Amino acid sequence: MLIVDSHAHLFSPNEKKYKPRKNPSRAPEGKGTLEHLRREMEATGVDAVCAVQVSGFYGFDNSYVIDLADEHRDWLAGIITLDPERADSPRKLGSLMNRTWVRGLRSIPTRRGRIDDHNVRALWTAARDAGLTVNLQIDASLADEAARLLDDFPDLLVALDHSMKLQAGPRVAETLSALDRLARYPNVHAKLSNIANGPEACPDGYPCANFHEPIKEVIKMFGPERCAWGSHFPLEKYSPKLTYAESVKAYTEALGLSGRDQAEILGGTANRLWFGGRLSE
Repeated sequence: MLIVDSHAHLFSPNEKKYKPRKNPSRAPEGKGTLEHLRREMEATGVDAVCAVQVSGFYGFDNSYVIDLADEHRDWLAGIITLDPERADSPRKLGSLMNRTWVRGLRSIPTRRGRIDDHNVRALWTAARDAGLTVNLQIDASLADEAARLLDDFPDLLVALDHSMKLQAGPRVAETLSALDRLARYPNVHAKLSNIANGPEACPDGYPCANFHEPIKEVIKMFGPERCAWGSHFPLEKYSPKLTYAESVKAYTEALGLSGRDQAEILGGTANRLWFGGRLSE
């Protein structure tokens, strides 16, 4: 079975070449490197990965993700983040497409907390024209704005990062309601990386029982063919009570999914969204 990790953050040990932002959010010592990821992938049987820009470490300097994507394009797709408030961001995105293996744009709210904004729309237009998938990083509070955008971009592939930050707890019903609303758009997908989205996501460790029912609800809403597993690597930083192997095992064993559903969620959906269907088992 093809397994594609749709959400990994990578940190270069060469901080002279790839300079961190001011007051960066670091990974634990020795974790989050390319070498660390490759060890985890090989031990777990993961075939390919989407490297998502680490904005908390690099800000809007996407140099490392771009270089990784170009050097390892047979198994790694880059997802970059551009400043939605900069008027030149759409042009920059267009120029990158002519010379890199970047396959996704992570779309974030403006500093005013808006997603339905003319600058964001310009970035989405550039992403659509370049054939990229937009990875939308919002929570349930922005569902109305997201719906307005989606009404105007029916042909743009969109993946909801961390399933709109779905967390077990007091806001789970609100988030599930927002996900159900956006699931009605056939071009929208759910990225199932939320099981490792912060220490509170899986507080008791594997099998993360508090997440089983919410995740099953998301899969039911979107269908397995519109859901993509993501590890949120390095888990030592983002979900220290869960291992990389366990984040896969949750879908192969703990959730009781059928073989068909596993194949779509663990690889098929991500292969279509970020690799153009070119990966094979």
